[in-house]
Amino acid sequence: MVSESEIVTLIQEAKKGEKERKFKESLELYITLKDIDVKKGFALNEVIQLPNQMSKPAAVCVMAEGDMGLKAKDAKADEVLDNDKVTKLAEDKRASRKLINKYDFFLADTKLMPVVGKSLGQLLGPRGKMPTPVPFNAPIESFLSRFKTSIRVRVKNSLSISCKIGDTTMDEHQVAANAMAVINNLKTKFPNGDKNIRKYMVKTTMGKAAKLVHKVTK
Repeated sequence: MVSESEIVTLIQEAKKGEKERKFKESLELYITLKDIDVKKGFALNEVIQLPNQMSKPAAVCVMAEGDMGLKAKDAKADEVLDNDKVTKLAEDKRASRKLINKYDFFLADTKLMPVVGKSLGQLLGPRGKMPTPVPFNAPIESFLSRFKTSIRVRVKNSLSISCKIGDTTMDEHQVAANAMAVINNLKTKFPNGDKNIRKYMVKTTMGKAAKLVHKVTK
């Protein structure tokens, strides 16, 4: 099993010699798998909460009205859509696609789920972005807090996984902790756990990848 210190070393190698950019570069984790038959439909669509929030939180849209809608606005949801707005989106496919691409996660009051499914299900489903249902009287603030510090890892019929784990301005140990949270979550989804991992890579947005071949402890 890879250690957090080994991931820190990868991060340092990835950042070494990087030119100064006019924008903040992301740090991305890549995991290459082995001994998995992708023809059997291997797929992942995991939401993973990270221990350390990135400088830009995930964008979350809430579909709710009434008390839950008001609380979502107070809790700084990026956008709140009521029943009428969700229904109208069904009439404008271009606006619907734009909305879906804009947000990382969607939450919806359970009472609105049938409307959401009918209006946007055909677009949200294939993108793996169907809303997480929020029960009546559930603390929408807690849901928002969790999803704003989460990432989605989605892969279908592939032996390569990639996701953002931080940026170059963050403390390297915090980024490594985020990487370990992803690795520990995903290895439970592989047929043979971490034995299915071939190697890890970390790279900046514009940089070269630092690589580490995975060694399985017997």
